[in-house]
Amino acid sequence: MQRLLEIMKTLRGPDGCPWDREQTHLSLRSYLLEEAAEAVDALSHGNMLEIPDELGDVLLQVAFHAVIAEESGDFSYLDIENAICEKLIRRHPHIFGEVTVSGSSEVIHNWNEIKKLERGGREKHPLERIPAALGALERERQTQKALNADKLEKEGLLEVVHNASSDAKSVQDVLSAVVAWARGLGLNPELELRESTAHTIKQELERA
Repeated sequence: MQRLLEIMKTLRGPDGCPWDREQTHLSLRSYLLEEAAEAVDALSHGNMLEIPDELGDVLLQVAFHAVIAEESGDFSYLDIENAICEKLIRRHPHIFGEVTVSGSSEVIHNWNEIKKLERGGREKHPLERIPAALGALERERQTQKALNADKLEKEGLLEVVHNASSDAKSVQDVLSAVVAWARGLGLNPELELRESTAHTIKQELERA
């Protein structure tokens, strides 16, 4: 990691790369999302030659943000490393403490209780746990689940589509209904659409 940090400091230095020097925490957001998505794709494909490269791109984003923050005096890579190490130790008292658990369900329960204590005992609303940067379908799915919204049968979806107009609101309603329909079928619409899109891209590339 130290080698990577030194490379990034060189790239960000006075005689470094103009593009790297221009980047900020905000400008790098899309790259972090893209690199994380590509790492997920590599893991899904199970390509053991591809995975290290893609995980390295994710690690680069961590180093990039660490160097930018160090330049401004906000935090350093060591702060990032310490934060996650302390969190893992704190949230695994059954490993690093005296707590005894009978299985993974108790581990999850303890994890959530410790998170609540970290927030001063405040119970986090389920909607607050949904990252804004999630894919739109997945974010809608998690929102519906958090709100315990109704699932739709095929007939309900068709009714929403039938009543739709040619405007943005109708498109939003139809997409939301598709998510509710997928939930009713026990399917994840984000994963299903990703698989369909990947299949389409693969077919087109094979024809090219």
